[in-house]
Amino acid sequence: MKRKTALFANSHSAWAKGISIAVSAMLVGSLGACGAMQKADQLSGASGASAEKCPVEVNKDVKGTIRIAWQAIANADLIVKDRKMLEACMPNATIQWNQFNSGGDVVQAFGSRSVDLGLAGSSPAVKSVSAPLNLNVKVLWIHDIIGEAESLVARDSSAKSIKDLAGKNIAVPFGSTSHFSLLSALRQAGMDSSSVHLINLDPDKMAAAWSRGEIDAAWVWDPVLSKLKADKGSMVTSSAVTAKNGAATFDMELVSDDFIKANPSAVKTWTAVENYAVGMIASNPSSAADSISAQLGNSPEEVKTQFKGYSYPNAAEQSKIFSDQLPGIFKATAQFLKGQGDLDAVNDDYAPALYTTAIDAVAKQ
Repeated sequence: MKRKTALFANSHSAWAKGISIAVSAMLVGSLGACGAMQKADQLSGASGASAEKCPVEVNKDVKGTIRIAWQAIANADLIVKDRKMLEACMPNATIQWNQFNSGGDVVQAFGSRSVDLGLAGSSPAVKSVSAPLNLNVKVLWIHDIIGEAESLVARDSSAKSIKDLAGKNIAVPFGSTSHFSLLSALRQAGMDSSSVHLINLDPDKMAAAWSRGEIDAAWVWDPVLSKLKADKGSMVTSSAVTAKNGAATFDMELVSDDFIKANPSAVKTWTAVENYAVGMIASNPSSAADSISAQLGNSPEEVKTQFKGYSYPNAAEQSKIFSDQLPGIFKATAQFLKGQGDLDAVNDDYAPALYTTAIDAVAKQ
């Protein structure tokens, strides 16, 4: 499942230019981050926060277990998890949090019907709703728009552009948004994947490979990104640059069609809670960083630094993005994936893969 994934709009220059302007504007005016890859048992109980009052309307109608796939990324999802907001807002349900290390793993979990909701990057999301997978899932939410939080760093400080890394070993988690951005940057530079030696490596293994001199560069996110920078890593380019050139990436929430059908009110409550947590990042970043750092195991100051690498759209902003931009973004992503041999076919329309009912309702509140 961990394959090359991307959104590249070079063949759609007019469309890409419009998207890049919209995405760039959001990146300039917002916050963001990407986080650690610790084991779930290291993180369970890490928070000092107790369950607080539900910040939205309490939903007592939802019963049973809600299985959520989460990743250690510094966005509002970790505030919700840390402060036990879903537990407070759906008191008659059992909230089961399960950690995954990549969007590809989350997509596999949906394929086996072992999760109800889960975070995955935009590239795995597109793959999940396209042939040959054609999973019965929808995109429910945008957790963040990725900027400098995912970047390419090189061991050789003389490498000023990706062209300077021709023939070098570049590590990246296959199937991730970082992988997409790397492939997009290569294409934008007139190169392709054969121009370098791509190494499929999970973030938690990169620092050791870096210190042993086994890799020359890596496209990754924090906290690994900061570790590589501290170990003489030199910044080459970032996902913010590829976004401005028409190749935007996102972290998104997927939800199964079966769960939507059985629990539409739970989906709305989940969306309202996430929207509240997004507002916390904008209005009270110190408090938000405290919760996220408790989950990631780093300092609140490090989290606030990571915030600068992402933007976090709220429900009202997302309602417009879902209707005006995402169908085209997904189709361009799929066209790139098909060109890479990762999809069998491109859907005629990706609007049916987007679930907008909950976002639109929360946006009006």
